[in-house]
Amino acid sequence: MLAACVVVVIITVVRHRRASDDEDITETPDVIEYMTMWIGVVYAIVLGLAIAGVWEARSAAQDHVQTEAVALHEISERVRVYPPDIRDRIREDVNAYVGHVVTTEWKVMADRGEMTERGAELLDRVRADVTDYEPQSDFEAQAYQPLVDQVTAADQARIARAESTGATMPGVVWFGLITGGVVTVGMVFALQIRRTPRELILAGLFSALIAFLLFLIWDFDAPFSRGVAASTDPFVNLFPGAKD
Repeated sequence: MLAACVVVVIITVVRHRRASDDEDITETPDVIEYMTMWIGVVYAIVLGLAIAGVWEARSAAQDHVQTEAVALHEISERVRVYPPDIRDRIREDVNAYVGHVVTTEWKVMADRGEMTERGAELLDRVRADVTDYEPQSDFEAQAYQPLVDQVTAADQARIARAESTGATMPGVVWFGLITGGVVTVGMVFALQIRRTPRELILAGLFSALIAFLLFLIWDFDAPFSRGVAASTDPFVNLFPGAKD
């Protein structure tokens, strides 16, 4: 943002000094004002749609994390109807998976934008624990299918989380956003702004605003790896010992 302000001020000052003596800077053709207005309106709409898109993608990524954590918590709670040895083994495997996601896999997602094979293996172990057990009573049989459904929900949420690790904005959209920003700021100079403090401040703030919005889109574009990223709070809240 500061760089955008500095660039605009420097270009304005240099342009003013190199302007010819007979240049009329008191008036701007109506067509330029009309074009500038519509370019600004169209670019504002594009920026708004881009921000809404990346924010929706980030919210969806956080929802996937919430769904996965809740499903695993349900598994851990519903197995209380099973015999102690089966129940404890399933809970241990669930805790091992959650601990791996929170302490290891999350960092891999942030650094490399991918999941870990170890995480998949731990979830497969939980699935095997649940599906391979043969209920010994009607009460256990009633709990079996809901547990299988929760395993499926956790697996689907994990797959959705994996699909959300990368950037969501295509390169061609970034090309349009950056090009549109350059054109929009460039139209400021077409209006023949002068070196008065008021005009320089407004031009600098306008450029800084566009730079901030582009940075905001870039920050939201990767839901798990940048400043305003999806968090592990759903796992930590439901499994307090996950970070230990």
